[in-house]
Amino acid sequence: MTRQRSKFQDKENKKGLVLGSVVATLIAISPFLFTLHESVPNVKTWDTFFGLYESNYYESLFVLAWTLANKVIPLFLLFIWFLTCKHWWYHTILVPIAMYVFHIIEVFNDDLRFAEENQIVYLLPVMAIIIPSIYLIRARIFNKINEASKSMEELEDEFKISPKNFWDKVKQYF
Repeated sequence: MTRQRSKFQDKENKKGLVLGSVVATLIAISPFLFTLHESVPNVKTWDTFFGLYESNYYESLFVLAWTLANKVIPLFLLFIWFLTCKHWWYHTILVPIAMYVFHIIEVFNDDLRFAEENQIVYLLPVMAIIIPSIYLIRARIFNKINEASKSMEELEDEFKISPKNFWDKVKQYF
C-alpha cells in the first residue's frame, strides 16, 4: 500500500514538475515573443502565404505588429497568471483580460477614430459580475475569521475551487 501511494505521488510530482517547467518556459520566452514584431516589414501592404494584408489605419504593418505585441504579450501573461493562480481572488484577473481583448479588437478595427474609446461600456458587464462576487467571497472569509480561529490560508483553501487539470479549469467558466 505504501509503495503504491508513493508511486502515485511520484507521478503527481513529475506531472507538476513538467507543467511548472512548461509554464516557466512560456514566461521566460515572452520577451522573445515580444520582439517578433521586428520581423514584420515596414510597408503598408504585405503579401504572405496567409493572404494579402493592408494596413489602412496604421499605414505600416510594422507599427500594427508592434501595437499588437503590446496587447497580446500582456494578455498571454495574464492568461498564464489566471490559469495558475491559486488564490480566492483569481477571478478579478478576468477584468484586465477582458480589457486587453477589447484592445486587440480595436487594433483590428480599420474604422477606428480614437483608440480605446468607450471601452468601459463593454467592460461593465464583466465587472458587474466579478466585483460583487469577489466582494461576497471576501465578506464570507472575514466573517469566518471573526467566528472561527482558522488562519487566512485555511479559509482560502476552503473557498478555493481546484479543478484537477487544465480542461476542468477551462470548463469551470463555461
